[in-house]
Amino acid sequence: MAYIFLDESGDLGFNFSKKRSSQYFVITLIVTEDKRPIEKIVKNTHRTLKKKHKQRGGTLHCYHEKPVTRLRLLRKLAEKDIKIMTVYMNKKKVYTKLQEEKDVLYNYVTNILLDRICSKKLLPINKPICLIASRKETNKFLNLNFKNYLSNQIKNNHKIDVEVEIKTPYEEKSLQAVDFVSWSIFRKYEYQDGAYYEVFKSKIFEENILFK
Repeated sequence: MAYIFLDESGDLGFNFSKKRSSQYFVITLIVTEDKRPIEKIVKNTHRTLKKKHKQRGGTLHCYHEKPVTRLRLLRKLAEKDIKIMTVYMNKKKVYTKLQEEKDVLYNYVTNILLDRICSKKLLPINKPICLIASRKETNKFLNLNFKNYLSNQIKNNHKIDVEVEIKTPYEEKSLQAVDFVSWSIFRKYEYQDGAYYEVFKSKIFEENILFK
């Protein structure tokens, strides 16, 4: 089994008068043929935390962790056999029509990444492939639409069957690792802080901007 783990950072709000609305939005994928080393990194990192920091249901969230924890996980992750792909966009450049259809925009950007993975042959086609996305949307219809859209796009364009699942980071430990990577890439563009990004930069296979 080969795996693709997906997470995003930033938000898809387009009211820039709001203080919490980010300028950038990032979607990141970790591609691997063996998820067990990633799961082990997450579990071992969590074990190093003091008891008072383990109150989040056994789940690491990069935004909430201390710098030493972030660096510990990212450095270990950079040693593993993974590939990272990411798309980032300046939300102010996004077409008005797409700003009004956020679920369409999200599906569109994600499909661009998956299309690149298939075109570059980053995963073996002789193995089952599973895409696991971090669940952000609680609407069951939108989740089903996301899964069907991506599965059909890949099958129609590349003749590859990909199983698409939506899970919480608690259910799928490797999603916690891609959260750390995506947050670090987001921080590079949103706050011009590339310190964490540099730790795993060598593992980035492709990094593109949309809507220049």
